[in-house]
Amino acid sequence: MTIYMINPNSSRTVTDGIDRAMAPLRAASPVPIAAIQLDEGPKGIETQAHVDGVVMPLLARAATLEAEASAFVTACFSDPGLAALREQSRHPVLGIAESAILTAMTMGQRFGIVSILSRSVPRHMRMLGAMGVMDRLAADLPLELGVAELSDRDRTLARLRDVATCLRDSHGAEVIILGCAGMASYRAELSEIVGRPVVEPCEAAAAMAIGRVALARAYQSTRGPNT
Repeated sequence: MTIYMINPNSSRTVTDGIDRAMAPLRAASPVPIAAIQLDEGPKGIETQAHVDGVVMPLLARAATLEAEASAFVTACFSDPGLAALREQSRHPVLGIAESAILTAMTMGQRFGIVSILSRSVPRHMRMLGAMGVMDRLAADLPLELGVAELSDRDRTLARLRDVATCLRDSHGAEVIILGCAGMASYRAELSEIVGRPVVEPCEAAAAMAIGRVALARAYQSTRGPNT
């Protein structure tokens, strides 16, 4: 049985980054954690059309993995297909944005989000409004870098430093959330730079998935094998 981190874009760079981010968590997981991608997805999910377009392929891919899954994680900060996949699967289903936000709220009163592009921000506002947590948001500020550009380490880290520092100093963010799975490799370094907790959403969702799997196993053991 496996926790599947499904990257709904087709970027091998992003998927590999998610996989590397799982390394510290694998020792704590009772089941393997696998990072996979939708090869039919766009190179980066940067518009609402991209979000909507990957839902059906994501559901289809998850359906083929249902028998061998312990949990699913939708590894895109727009949480595409989250409600539909929860309806389809009997396993725990986590979205990285929802998980990151819930995690951040346990680490500080106000969180800031680093988005990739300005057009990402309205999608995040709709999600935050639906979650009822707008009063905990310090601000959501963009890097103005697309998903493919995040592989330029020096440029991305410089922009992350500037935006995260602005979230901290000008908006009072106590916790910083990285608003794209493509930023996975920057968490530890950025946290050192800004001196604040930085939540990497894939790690946050995987940690929740591990907890859900462990709880399910503990619950089953108390019921006994024949109940």
